[in-house]
Amino acid sequence: MLLKTPRILSFVVLSVLATNGFAVADGPTDNTSDGVRRVPKLGVEVSEADRQELTEGLQSLQGKIEKLDQSNVAIAKELLPDVLIFHRAVDQALRYQEFFDPKEIVVGKSLLKQGHQRADQLLAGVAPWTKQTGVVVRGYISKIDRTVQPYGLVIPASYSFDGTEKHRLDFWFHGRGETLSEVNFLNDRSKNVGQISPANTIVLHPYGRYCNANKLAGEVDSFEALDAVKKQYRVDPDRVAVRGFSMGGAACWQFAVHYPDQWFAANPGAGFSETPDFLKVFQKETLAPTWFERALWQIYDCPGYAANLAHLPTIAYSGDMDTQKQAADVMAKAFEREGMQLLHIIGPMTAHNIHPESAKIIEAKLAEWAVKGIDHSPTQLQLVTFTLKYNRMHWLTIDGMNEHWKEARVVIKPVENELHVTTNNVGALTIQPPAGQPRKVRIDSGLPLDVPADGSFVLDGTTWKAGKPQGLRKKHDLQGPIDDAFMDSFIFVKPSKSCRSEAVDKWVHSEFEHAVTHWRRQLRGDAVVKLDTEITDQDIANSNLILWGDSQANEFLAKITEKLPVKWTADEVSVDGDKFDAAHKAVIAIYPNPLNPEKYVVLNSGFTYREYDYLNNARQVPKLPDWAIVDVRVPPNSRYPGKIVDAGFFDERWEVK
Repeated sequence: MLLKTPRILSFVVLSVLATNGFAVADGPTDNTSDGVRRVPKLGVEVSEADRQELTEGLQSLQGKIEKLDQSNVAIAKELLPDVLIFHRAVDQALRYQEFFDPKEIVVGKSLLKQGHQRADQLLAGVAPWTKQTGVVVRGYISKIDRTVQPYGLVIPASYSFDGTEKHRLDFWFHGRGETLSEVNFLNDRSKNVGQISPANTIVLHPYGRYCNANKLAGEVDSFEALDAVKKQYRVDPDRVAVRGFSMGGAACWQFAVHYPDQWFAANPGAGFSETPDFLKVFQKETLAPTWFERALWQIYDCPGYAANLAHLPTIAYSGDMDTQKQAADVMAKAFEREGMQLLHIIGPMTAHNIHPESAKIIEAKLAEWAVKGIDHSPTQLQLVTFTLKYNRMHWLTIDGMNEHWKEARVVIKPVENELHVTTNNVGALTIQPPAGQPRKVRIDSGLPLDVPADGSFVLDGTTWKAGKPQGLRKKHDLQGPIDDAFMDSFIFVKPSKSCRSEAVDKWVHSEFEHAVTHWRRQLRGDAVVKLDTEITDQDIANSNLILWGDSQANEFLAKITEKLPVKWTADEVSVDGDKFDAAHKAVIAIYPNPLNPEKYVVLNSGFTYREYDYLNNARQVPKLPDWAIVDVRVPPNSRYPGKIVDAGFFDERWEVK
C-alpha cells in the first residue's frame, strides 16, 4: 500500500548552454587495497621561522583562552568556542603537518590574528561577530569527544538582530575535499558566500567532520551545528531545508530519507545515493562484499527509503553530462516503485556543475515550498526503515523491528473513525495522532484499539495490543552496529594489564593506536582516553565505553564479563557459546553496557571503515556488524583489522542469532 503525491513531477530544464569537463572516477589505483595513498596527504614542511611564529601565536592565544575560561565576563564561556576554532585549526595543521600548500601557512597566521581579536573582544565583554551579517565562522563543543568544531554561516543583510522575525535556514553540505583542513574550511567560510545565498535565508555550512559525506560523526556534527545556530539566531524550525552538491548532494539524500519530517524541502545535486551501483558506475570498482557488509549498506543506501520522501518536497539536480547524474536516476526509479515521480532538474550540456538557469528554477521552487513550511500533521503517514536508528515520521515511531537490515514499513490511513495501520517487519510502534485524527486504530486488520496515553503498541505473538516491549531489546540509538557507538559521547578505555595472549595483546595496542590516530585524521577530533581504573560513575552514565583488551587486561571489562555474551578462559574466547582459540583470536563487539543499558560498551574497535574506504565517500559505511572474531596472525590492512573468521549481528533481544 503506497501513498501517492501529486507535488513531485518529472522535469527537465532546456535553457542556456553551459559546458564543463566530465566528472570522472578517482582512477583505477584507488580500486586496489595495496599501497593506499594517505588521506589527507602529508602537508608541506614549515620553516623554522614560520613554525616559531605560529607556535608563539598559539601560546599567546592559549593564554587568552585560559583567561576567558576563568573569566567572570558573562558571555566569555558561552562564546569561547568562537575563539577556540582558530586555535585548534592552526594547532592541528602545525602539529600534524597539514598545511598542504605554503600559502596556507600565511592563512594560518591570519586565522591566529582573528582568534586574538575575538579573544580580546570577549575579554572586553563584547562580541561584534555575533551581530555580523554576511559570512561568519563560529564553533561549538561536540558531545562526541569534547572537541571544538567549526561551522560557517551566511547571515542575510535583512536579518535584524533586534527584531523578532524567525528566518528560513538552508543547510549547504560541502563537496569532497581531501585537503579541507580546519584552516582551509575557516578561510573559505570567512571569505566566500558559497554556491547559494537565498533571500532572507540563513545558510549553514557544517564542517561535517571533514570528508565523509556527513555520515556517522559527520551526521551528528550537522545537527550539533544546527542546535548551536538556533541558540544564537532566530531560526524558523518549520523552514529548514537540506541542500548540497557532489559529496554534499549525497549528504542531502541521506538527511532527506532519514529525517524527512525535519525539513520543509530537500535539494540534492549530483553525488551518490547508494553504495554498490555508484561504485560500479563512477569508480569502476569490482565489488565483493561480505554478507554483513551488504546488509550494512542499508544504513545509507537511500533508494530503499524513497517512500519517506512522500512527506518531503524534493527537487534533485544533475548536469546531463555528469556521471554523478546516476544518483538521481537511481532515486527516480525508486520513486517510481513507490508510485511517485521525482522532480529532477537537469542542466543541459552541463557536466559536474550547477547550470545557472537551473539554479533559478530551484530557488523559485524552494521559495514556494518555504511559504508552506513543514506540515507536522499529515492525515496519512508512511515510514520505511532498515534500522531503528532512523525510526520516526511526524507522529509515528517504530520502536521495535522483527529483524534489522530488512525493510520495516508502516502505513497509516484514516478510514471513517479509525486509523488503519499496516505493518511489515515491525514489533512495536508509537502512534500519537494530532488533534482531529481518530483515537482508535486497527493494526494489520486486527480488532480496533483505543490509542493509549503514550501511544505505545506492541506485537504479542500475532496480536497487537497497547504496551511497550519488555526486557533488553534493540531500540533507537541502541541498535548497533559497532560504528553507532561513535555517534555519541565515547571514551577509549585502555587496559592497565596485559592480555592472556601476547599476540592478542600486541594486536590490541596496535589497533588502539590506529583508532586514536584515525579518529583525529578522519573525524577531526581527539578521542577521550582513560585507563580502566579511572572510569567513574559519571562516565558510565554519560558515555559509550570502548574497552580495549580482554577480561584479564581490562579491569572494567572484567567487572562486566559475566553479563556479556563474550567470555574468556585461559585457552578460549567464546561468543555466546561459540568457542575460538584465545591465543590467536581477538573479539570485536558492541553490546548494551550491563551497568547502564542506555549506553554501549564496545570491545576493541574504533569506527570500522579503514584507509581504502577513505578514497571514495560511498565506501565510508560500517564494515563490521555487531560482533566479529579476528585472527591476529593475519596483519591488519587497509580494509580489515586482521582476518575476520566469523562475524554476525545480535538479534532484536541482543542475543546471538
